[in-house]
Amino acid sequence: MKEILTTGLNQLNLPTAAVPALMEYGRLLVEKNQSMNLTAITDPAEVARLHFLDCAALLGAADFRNKTVLDVGTGAGFPGMVLRLVEPDLHLTLLDSLQKRMDWLREIAPALGAEDVQIFHGRAEEFGQNPAYREQFDLVTSRAVADLRVLCELCLPFVKPGGYFLAMKGQKAQEEKDAASRCVSILGGRLCKDYVYTIPGSEISHRVVVVEKLRPTPGAYPRRFAKIKKSPL
Repeated sequence: MKEILTTGLNQLNLPTAAVPALMEYGRLLVEKNQSMNLTAITDPAEVARLHFLDCAALLGAADFRNKTVLDVGTGAGFPGMVLRLVEPDLHLTLLDSLQKRMDWLREIAPALGAEDVQIFHGRAEEFGQNPAYREQFDLVTSRAVADLRVLCELCLPFVKPGGYFLAMKGQKAQEEKDAASRCVSILGGRLCKDYVYTIPGSEISHRVVVVEKLRPTPGAYPRRFAKIKKSPL
């Protein structure tokens, strides 16, 4: 894992100081996965490539330094915790609806040198209507598996005007992007050029759908999740 991470981060033009913390993160992830469903990927080499280097590549999509960052649907901490370990100058908040995963992340954060990370259990559609979080973040990320229109309604309300929502997607995201243009406009954003990258040490290419927040999101959004899912914008 050490060699894969070091080589991969170098290929991404990122610092390698986080390699020891990432290795410990990987060890804790695989260990906890024996009792909690955190990841289907358990081989250390694959964890290094398909989780850690994949997430770290997102740092090329925007300038994260000294930015407030919210990771929605973070799960086992992807991409948020990886971003924080590789770029310690960002100010990170993690949000997920599964309590046990958030409890685990709170438990391991000190061991990773990430005591400053804010970790919340809750639903994005509820937090997005809370003035304490609504339009409070420079950057919002999500690696969640959901239609882009659903993700945009859940995530764009958190983004400050002038900030960006970065949705990590596979190569076949163009159809979702085409369908999301109206949704993005309603929510106060505009679609920008995608950020496309190849995971170091693999032939896997992914894309990041980049959405710029131009103006405040109308107060009616986000709606209840059942409504979002049933009738995407």
